[in-house]
Amino acid sequence: MNWGKVFYIFFTLMSLTTSAAFLYESSLVALFIAGSVNVISTILKIGVRNILSAELLAGSLVADLHLIPAFFVFKFYGNESMATGLVIGAVVANLYTIFISMIESAKEKVDF
Repeated sequence: MNWGKVFYIFFTLMSLTTSAAFLYESSLVALFIAGSVNVISTILKIGVRNILSAELLAGSLVADLHLIPAFFVFKFYGNESMATGLVIGAVVANLYTIFISMIESAKEKVDF
């Protein structure tokens, strides 16, 4: 089992679910947690050397560049609707990353 892959997929899923939690209950704490988990996910993907690693990292960076501004917009401007729109963008980017991860897993050669 590739534990590195387990960790970065775990953090990608965790970022997706915490972003969804913000969409359910608009809370600054939930948004901070979603952004923090996504940044950890991005850091874990930096050293990955897989077939589609560039696409995985790009999707994670896009989610970062949605969640971080969403936090500042919600915290300093109080604009919940814009923050929600940015979080929806991050959810789409995380779904893209999960989809790419599934394609990559399907392309890997399995040796038994």
